[in-house]
Amino acid sequence: MNIDNMEYNTTRNHLVMREYGRHIQKMIEYLLSLEDKEKRQRNAYAVIELMGFLNPHLKNVEDFRHKLWDHLFLISDFKLEVASPYPIPTRETLKARPKPLSYPKRYPKFSHMGKNLEIVINKALAEENPDKRNGFANAIAYYMKLAYNNWHKETVHDDAIQAELSQLTGGQLEFTNTPYVKSFRPNENRERERGGYGDYRNKRNQKFQQRNNNRNNDRNNDRGNDRNNDRNNDRGANKFKKKRF
Repeated sequence: MNIDNMEYNTTRNHLVMREYGRHIQKMIEYLLSLEDKEKRQRNAYAVIELMGFLNPHLKNVEDFRHKLWDHLFLISDFKLEVASPYPIPTRETLKARPKPLSYPKRYPKFSHMGKNLEIVINKALAEENPDKRNGFANAIAYYMKLAYNNWHKETVHDDAIQAELSQLTGGQLEFTNTPYVKSFRPNENRERERGGYGDYRNKRNQKFQQRNNNRNNDRNNDRGNDRNNDRNNDRGANKFKKKRF
């Protein structure tokens, strides 16, 4: 075996994309060495097809062929001169950082209710149809009562909801339907009210315990009766036992 022809990873060039392996990178390096433009173009299409076979998960990605062509130019260090059906990327475009997203800064007037409720209130005040305006008011009152019950144990009266709604809207909105929201239930009561499989298991275990206790009592009674019978039999045998002279 000739050791001189063996290749080690330490002597090879840098592997740009490990997803495609060393062989794809060698094929692209072979494309760079071709001088015939048509032959280089045909081989580039063949390499693109092979890259698609090696990574079938890219087919689920939108414009996966565009991504394959970008990877082809990236592995060639942007030195490959072939015609691409997509815009040819550059080193600057691929390594450019995206612009930072601006954080939405909204300052609600009523921080305990949030900005969304303020938007709904503004839409309700701008509504001219009385039926839709009344529907907005009922929906806002329902949300306010729901938010109150989520953070408080005691129930809130409708007058308190109407007073706060009048304070928020300047007395321009009034709800007609009483918002029905379930009251707060502690965790202890929830376990009792749920019932279901847990209660069935407890009842079943109690039945098994009763059966086991009954069996143990029957066994103990049978043992006691057997002992008493044996004692009586022994006494009777001794009473009528013949004496030997």
